Order: sequence, then structure tokens, then C-alpha cells
Amino acid sequence: MIKKSTIDQVFETARVEEVIGDFVQLKKSGSNYKGLSPFTDERTPSFMVSPVKQIWKDFSSGKGGNVVAFLMEHEHFSYPEAIKYLAKKYGIEIEETEQTTEEKEKADKRESLFLVSEFAKKYFMQTLHNTDAGKSIGLSYFKERGFTSETIKNFELGYSLDQWDAFTKEALGKGYQLEFLEKTGLTIVKDDKQFDRFKGRIIFPIHSMAGRTLGFGGRILGNNKNVAKYINSPESDIYHKSKVLYGIYQAKKAIAKEDNCYLVEGYTDVIQMHQAGIENVVASSGTALTPEQIRLVKRLTNHITVLFDGDAAGLRASIRGVDLILEQGLNVKVCTFPDGEDPDSFAKKNTQEDIQRYIAENAKDFIRFKADLLLKEAKNDPIKKAKTVRDLVKSIALIPDAIKQEIYLKDSAQMMEVSEEVLYSALAQISSKNKRDEAKKVQTKKPLEVIKAQEESLKVNHQQILEKNIISLLLFYGDVEDEFEEFVLKENELGEIKLASEMIKAKVYEKIFLDLQEDEIEFTNPTFKSLFLKIIHEFQQKETLKVETFVNQLTEEEAAEMTTILMQHEKNVLHRWDDQDIYVKDKSELESREVVETILNLRRFLIKEKVNELMESIKENKEDHHQDVIQETMDYKGLEVIISQKLNRVI
Repeated sequence: MIKKSTIDQVFETARVEEVIGDFVQLKKSGSNYKGLSPFTDERTPSFMVSPVKQIWKDFSSGKGGNVVAFLMEHEHFSYPEAIKYLAKKYGIEIEETEQTTEEKEKADKRESLFLVSEFAKKYFMQTLHNTDAGKSIGLSYFKERGFTSETIKNFELGYSLDQWDAFTKEALGKGYQLEFLEKTGLTIVKDDKQFDRFKGRIIFPIHSMAGRTLGFGGRILGNNKNVAKYINSPESDIYHKSKVLYGIYQAKKAIAKEDNCYLVEGYTDVIQMHQAGIENVVASSGTALTPEQIRLVKRLTNHITVLFDGDAAGLRASIRGVDLILEQGLNVKVCTFPDGEDPDSFAKKNTQEDIQRYIAENAKDFIRFKADLLLKEAKNDPIKKAKTVRDLVKSIALIPDAIKQEIYLKDSAQMMEVSEEVLYSALAQISSKNKRDEAKKVQTKKPLEVIKAQEESLKVNHQQILEKNIISLLLFYGDVEDEFEEFVLKENELGEIKLASEMIKAKVYEKIFLDLQEDEIEFTNPTFKSLFLKIIHEFQQKETLKVETFVNQLTEEEAAEMTTILMQHEKNVLHRWDDQDIYVKDKSELESREVVETILNLRRFLIKEKVNELMESIKENKEDHHQDVIQETMDYKGLEVIISQKLNRVI
């Protein structure tokens, strides 16, 4: 187990904006940062990061918490893995206590897949550098491709011996279970025999955005036509080909910095471009581009430049995948290299400045590029040209931004020598068809489910709202001292009982805690209840509450609720209510009446609930206690009137 002193040091050192900035493109928004949610598909930012409080909140998914919570949500790290990742990032030495056998057995099965993959990566690297076969076959191939030792190390390239079960024997000998070797696809099991999947291949590890090893790509070096040139790890609980991009770990910082991502096809394209100094490059690894892969890039930038081989035979087929990028709302450019060149060979022959200059001069907006390509194919054939026009408008119809659509239609009308009216008409037809198709999908849902969902949304739990307000008051003003108006019942000169007020001085947390204790009020929401007790304990122990350290003591649910409350103002800023002349109360100053009013409202609500309960009891005609119940009901109604008087005084 990791020592507490190490964990404390990690929390003190790690900066939430720096860590999240490695995964999400963040932009300054006042004292905070905002960006697109990495957990949902959205077009306007609802993800907020607070450097002051060291917390984050994703309003589209409801998730939130500290820096470790982000890594656990985004990268599916276990708690220890998240701490180790941060320790490595900030150069903190990990101190651990010895794990018991029982603790080791409790390791999550999914985590075991990561451990096996990490072991395999290191094994393949050692084989490449420390065995005769690795050096003479694998290392010599990489050197022939022009890869430097630094590049080979950076991409953690390796080699698998040309033996049936060399890796499997080594892994089993080190205590790794065959179950996980098979699930990751590293070992193929047939009956009582086991084989290495990547036997005799050079190895390209495939990383997550955080650098975890998800799977592998392997290339055969011989000329055996009976086996595939490239093979990948099969789908597993940690590796989904459609959701990863090769090189994203090495490229993420450069993509965010350059605000652009170069998209290529293969492993060596990425590596060679990276070595030439063009680091903001990733590959789809020869598979058709998917929405999940595009959204991975979208976390870092809204600009993609697709780099195609100069002599790519299936160029027209390849650009179909680019339509998906448009649909996700990204800006797309396309650049083709000279005939006979691909990103790998071109990067090998040219300097960083030459590559950047060539791309800058030759990259075309995707719609213009597609129009040029299709017009060349259509030539003077009117039927082909009509088909070309429709094909181009289909791409424009995918763009979610109406202004961009209009600009592209005007440009396309000039390029295609077609009137704008014709293109607008075609766009309307295609858009209408897309909407009908979408409507059909919606209609497949059961009507009763929709009605039920609407009814559910109308229900409001007033007590939980009040409980949340109390938590909010404690978080924003808990240690603030102020004067509060206390209401007491006093007998006047005529012997009448009247409400009287007196001013008392107290801190907000003291006022709230004592009032709730006096009425023996308990929270009904379990998360609010535990959060309330922890907040009060923190104030009682330290007389203050520092969010950036306090959040580290909370459970996932408590942290999510706390960040929702603390970041509510940022949510209002995102919604830009001011533009609609709706002004949201600033939380910078305490209004003492708000504390008193919240507690009184909670008291009144609970009394109403009790009155309703007693009224139901009277309706049931329980003769034995009928009169007692009526008297108790009247007493509670009297209390309700008094509290209402108090509220009128406060308001």
C-alpha cells in the first residue's frame, strides 16, 4: 500500500488544471477554466476546472471531484494507480508498505489486464535491446527505417521472439495468470497448447491518453504471404480499437499547444513525423475512422488536418470517413503528399520547417478538396456532375453550424458552376431526410416510457433542496461570523405570548449546527447527511475549511455533490443568463437572513409533513387515540403559524 505521507505530498503538489489540461483543451474563463466534456458528446462547454479550489465539475454528466477522481473517471485508474500516475508526473518518489496476499488477490480483474499488458510491453522492449535476435532483426529494422534510439525509447517499441511460446512461458514463470494472458490476446490458447500471438513480429505498444498500455500492434518482417503483415490485439475490456488513436499519448500536449491535430494512417507515419519535429500527429491504425476517435481529438482541439498518401489508390473511399469529422463539428483540412510519398517517407527526407511549409501551402479546406476531387472524376459528364453536386451537399448537410453551411454553399456554387438556389434546395431535401430518419429512431421508443420520464422530472423533493442549501451555506460561509436575529416567545405586560427577537453573534456553522441539534433534525439524503457531518467536524477541528484539501477526504458521491454546489455559479456563467436580463445572486457576500430563512423553511416543511401524517391518521378513524391526535395536530399547526410569522419577519 502507498504510504499516507506520499499521498499527502501528491495532493499538495498536483495541480488539477495541469493534469486535466493533458486530456482536455481548457480555456480561461475568469478565475477558472472551461472546456468540452470528456465524458459526453457536446458542442458547447459545460466542463469547469477551478485552480483556486482544486476541483472540477462536468455539468453534462454530473461528475466532479478532485484530481484523482478525474483520473479514475477518465482513465479508469484505480485509486493507487491514479496516485502513482501523479507521483510520476510530478517526480515524487512512491513509498509503499508491503501488501498482504489477501490484498493482492483483491486486485481488480480489469487492473490485472493492465498489469499483464505493462509486463508484456517491458518484455518486448527488453527482447529488442537485450537479445541477439532482437538486436539483429528488430532493432536493425527500426534503424533501417531511420528511427533514432531516443524515438525507439519514446514510443516503447519492442520485438517478440520467433518462437511459439517464449513470451507466454516468461509471463507464466513470473506469476501472471493464463486467464489474463488470453483475455488481452497476448496468448492464444487452443486445447492444452498455448501460442504467442505476436511471434516473430516487431511490436508497437498502443497507449491510452494517460500512457497506459492498452494493446499492441505487430508487424511481420518476412515475406510470408500466408500471414497478415500487421495484426493488432483483439478487443478486450481495456482495448477497443474504435476508441483509441495510435500516438495520442505522445501527441496530446503538442495537439493542445498547436491547436491542430494531424491525422495519418499507420504507426510509422506517426513515429517518423514525430521524429522530424511534428509531434501533434496521431493515426487511426489502418481502421475506418470512428466518432469515438474523433471525440478523443476534440477534447484537445477543434482542428484536424488529414494527411493522405500521394498515390493512395482508395483516396475517394478514404475521404468518406472525413464526413464524420464534419458531423462532430470540427474544422477539417486535407493535405496530399507528392506522388510516391507518404507521411513516413516525406518526413524522413525533409526537415521540420520543410514539412510545415509544405502542409501550410498545400492543405485545403475539406469541402474544397472534395469538390476538386469529384469534379476531376466527373469531367464534362453532366450526370456525374449532378451526382458530384449532391455528394458534396451531403457533406455540407452534416455540419452543425448554420453559418459555416451557408459559406460552404456559396463557395461550392462557384466551384461547381451551379446556382446557389439549387444547392440550397438540395440541402433542404437532404436535411429533411436526415430529420425524418432521426425521427424514426425516436419513434421506436415506447410512448409510456416517455410519459413516465416526464412525470418523474416534475417531482421535486423540497426537503433535499433545503438540505442542499444548508450544505451550500456551510461551504461558502461556514467560518464567517455574523449577527443573527433569534426569535423567542415572550409574555408581554398583558399576559399575551408574542414573538420577540434578539441579536446573537455566531459563526455560520455554529448557528446551523446548534439550530438543527435543537430541533433534532436529521438529513434524509444520505450523501448530504454524511457531507454535513464531515463539514461540521472539519470546522470544529480547524475552525475553517479549505476545499482543496477537504475534497480529498470525501467519497466519490460526496465530492460530486460538493463540486456541483461550489461550481453552480460557473454553470450560471456558462448559461450566460445576463444576456437574457436574468441576474444570478453572487456568492461573494453572506446575507445572514439567508441562513435564518433556510433553517426556518426546513422547520416549516418538516412540520407540514408531520401535520399531513397526523391528518391521515385521523382519517383512518382510530377511536382509541382520536382526540389526542387532533390535539397534537393543532399544536403542530400552531408551530407552523409561528414559523410563518418568523419567516415574514425575516423576508
